Amino acid sequence: MQSADQIKARLSGDFASVHGLSVNEVLLLMHLEQAPLCRMSRVELAKRMHLSASTVTRMAAPLEKLGLVSRQADSRDARLAFVVLTDAGLEKIKEARATFAKQASYVFRDRWSDTDLEELSSLLHRLIADAPGNLT
Repeated sequence: MQSADQIKARLSGDFASVHGLSVNEVLLLMHLEQAPLCRMSRVELAKRMHLSASTVTRMAAPLEKLGLVSRQADSRDARLAFVVLTDAGLEKIKEARATFAKQASYVFRDRWSDTDLEELSSLLHRLIADAPGNLT
């Protein structure tokens, strides 16, 4: 897990300088992109990202100020609100994917053979498939 943290730290620096966002903020946007109607409750986002709901709330606030997400009240329960991905958020994801691809090339493709990458992919798929709970 230390290696994953090192890769994430390397990516975070690039994301902050290029996009003004951390990797976790971009991942939050990507989780919303994959959700039905591009929206999720903060609690569901927290579960998906393996973070606390309060951490997701702190992450979402600046994204809302930037116009990348918005808040939408639940029509059935006024106590609940959804975090909703905006068009600007979708555009930011497109930009971030280019940075991810560049970094993946540096971290993996430029250093590992195709055989190594295929083996890594296979192992990661097994890890996710065999893991209890939802890792995606």
